[in-house]
Amino acid sequence: MRPVTEFPIEARRRVRAVLTDIDDTLTENGRLPPIAYAAMARLKEAGFAVVPVTGRPAGWCDLIARQWPVDGVVGENGAFYFSYDDARRTMIRRYAKSPEERERDRRALEAIREAVLAEVPGAAIAADQHYREADLAIDFCEDVPPLPKEAVARIVSIFERFGATAKVSSIHVNGWFGIYDKLTTSCRFLREVLGIDAHTAAEAIVFVGDSPNDAPMFGFFPNSVGVANVMNFKDSLSVPPRWVTSEPSARGFSELADLLLEVRG
Repeated sequence: MRPVTEFPIEARRRVRAVLTDIDDTLTENGRLPPIAYAAMARLKEAGFAVVPVTGRPAGWCDLIARQWPVDGVVGENGAFYFSYDDARRTMIRRYAKSPEERERDRRALEAIREAVLAEVPGAAIAADQHYREADLAIDFCEDVPPLPKEAVARIVSIFERFGATAKVSSIHVNGWFGIYDKLTTSCRFLREVLGIDAHTAAEAIVFVGDSPNDAPMFGFFPNSVGVANVMNFKDSLSVPPRWVTSEPSARGFSELADLLLEVRG
């Protein structure tokens, strides 16, 4: 991982889209500060596509797609993407699985929910679970006292015991049934909404994140960036980002935005 200030000028000039995690990448202490919102707005106004890629729920993502300065949002770790068509005043919703499959998965996730609460003291169902359509989110430090790494690992193992995929963010363990993830649905969004083939034009995209569930994105996009707090997970990242900002969270995102805007004039 090298300082983002070493991100070459010519490589920055080729960037067309900025994909970004939300929690602890755009936010600080659970809040979206003005500096992060302003950085997204500045990028959008300069002609960049801006796409949050998050583990947060469908209910939040509907608002984000409607009200933030973004081109769309990938939510629940790749369960769907939403994109608001301003001209038609219509929300475009594309899911990785059918309504019938999602309903079947929700019933299966109930057993995991009960097992986690019974076997991991201090764990809780995430406060935003009511607004989710496809996954189960277990809170290990957002609204509960932080759990030790061993407890987080135990939560992951319970998901896997039931045959589910589990990913660790900076605040939650998210679990679901299926082979999709942030990367697969981001590539679909890039192709279907922005007309960018991520497999042949990966250098046109920057992804910025902060935690282990961002590793597939860090590994795929050559211009991947971690905000400085990604170093908190340096020992558990299967693939690290190429570049790292000097500032954490929202200030790190703004630092990256400044570097991209600098070469746009």
